[in-house]
Amino acid sequence: MSGSYYFVIVGQQDNPIFEFEHSSNTRGSEKKDDHRHLNQFIAHAALDLVDEYVWTSPNMYFKAVDKFNEWFVSAFVTAGHIRFLMLHDTKNEDGIKTFFSDIYEIFIKYCLNPFYDTTRPIKSAAFEKKAQFLARRYLTG
Repeated sequence: MSGSYYFVIVGQQDNPIFEFEHSSNTRGSEKKDDHRHLNQFIAHAALDLVDEYVWTSPNMYFKAVDKFNEWFVSAFVTAGHIRFLMLHDTKNEDGIKTFFSDIYEIFIKYCLNPFYDTTRPIKSAAFEKKAQFLARRYLTG
């Protein structure tokens, strides 16, 4: 499935910890930059819905929690209430679910570092490289 994806990890205090965009389409960087603030706004607006779903369901993965124009919002909530949000414009539920579980494993390994504070953004090039690899693997058809 080709499409555009925006992934963000949101902390317990609604602070963004990590974010990146993945697109299998070739678009100009200007258009991508224009939508970056819109993507952040959509993800932040969906946090309230994700918090409601957490209390009503025992699942960690929530598909299509919200929809804004052509963007769908899927979410994954960890046991520590760290939220993974994915904005996507195509239906790729199996790929997104697998991406969430694999990125969760990488996130746990990163959090095991005793010097990492969960309220600070992740600025690791290795973490970003692994996230981009998983996006290429699961979010493109």
